[in-house]
Amino acid sequence: MLKKFIFGMALTAMTISAQAQSTDEGWTATWATAVEFTGPGDMPKASLSNRSLREIIHLSIGGETLRMQLSNIHSKEPVEIKSVYIATPLDSSDIDVKSAKYLTFGGKKNVTIEPGKAIYCDVLKYHIEPLQRLAVTINYGEVTPKNASSHRGSRTTSYIIPGESKPKTHFTGSEKCDHWYNISCIDVQTTEPTPCVAVLGNSITDGRGSTTNKQNRWTDFMAEAYQGKAAVLNLGIGGNAVVRGGLSEPALKRFDRDILEQTGVTSVVIFEGVNDIGGFKPNHMEVVRSLQDAYKELISKAKKAGKKVYLGTITPFFGNSYYTHFSEAARLTINDWIRANKDVDGIIDFDKLVQDPTNPKALKKEYSDDGLHGTPAAYEAMGKYAASIVK
Repeated sequence: MLKKFIFGMALTAMTISAQAQSTDEGWTATWATAVEFTGPGDMPKASLSNRSLREIIHLSIGGETLRMQLSNIHSKEPVEIKSVYIATPLDSSDIDVKSAKYLTFGGKKNVTIEPGKAIYCDVLKYHIEPLQRLAVTINYGEVTPKNASSHRGSRTTSYIIPGESKPKTHFTGSEKCDHWYNISCIDVQTTEPTPCVAVLGNSITDGRGSTTNKQNRWTDFMAEAYQGKAAVLNLGIGGNAVVRGGLSEPALKRFDRDILEQTGVTSVVIFEGVNDIGGFKPNHMEVVRSLQDAYKELISKAKKAGKKVYLGTITPFFGNSYYTHFSEAARLTINDWIRANKDVDGIIDFDKLVQDPTNPKALKKEYSDDGLHGTPAAYEAMGKYAASIVK
């Protein structure tokens, strides 16, 4: 009992230390994702217990020192981790073994994260290039949650094998899934102030319609347009709504944690609302009013936190099940309100950028397969355009 008590005290101290670290000067997030509750359909075929998981992420800015946050905030049980190591990925699940380094937590490789908690690893000297990919391998212990804390729309393949892996272990015959588990953000220490853009969004931002493992979400193109000189954090969630309904916690509830608590954020992009409009059929004018009120609240919070704020107009969805005359009227009304807004630092008029000039209700044909989500070509145009607006 005494050992458990001491361990619990140490873990609490680590968690508090991580919270204090997040306000340290000289740190900027290079990658982050919005962590969600994981339903049965998004868990691995077997549990994560006594298995090794390899996940691939795309960083935005480089550095020589990093720290990673692991999250168990949406789980009701603890997650036991034997070890975590990072490396430069090669093809498929392979890594550059020479680049592998283990993370530590309070000086130890193993850690248990209690339910509802998130923790940082110890600071690690590790060279990362701007815009590089990074492989994160987690070796799980016996105790893992029935419902992990994850991100469903990773748009990259994760690999799972039985037992505890080492950097030289091959993941041949691994179970594959397109989800991230437990990883939530990576910060790098910067020698000079570095811009950092946090993007609040839904599936269009999360990358629905992009190519798995190609890193061609619009936020990826935005980071590339900055040439690694500014961080871009994709906090989009597929199916997410701003006010109510949708998938995962609505933006109003998750904004503080997912956006404002990211390290070093200087600008916030709010590009969300289509799921409120398309998913709320009875009274679209009520949706318009609720979105306007929500945008005002989010803008005010971000401004009070000292962030620049940019609003993105809602893109067309003619040809999708969301489209009705009423939902289109709501979209146009919201976009007019966004364009006239004087409380923000800029407007990213995605609507004008991607609409079909012969039918402004619709996306350009080369920009969508389903009338709602973008193609890689659309996302390239959006990312480059957003980078030209957000300074």
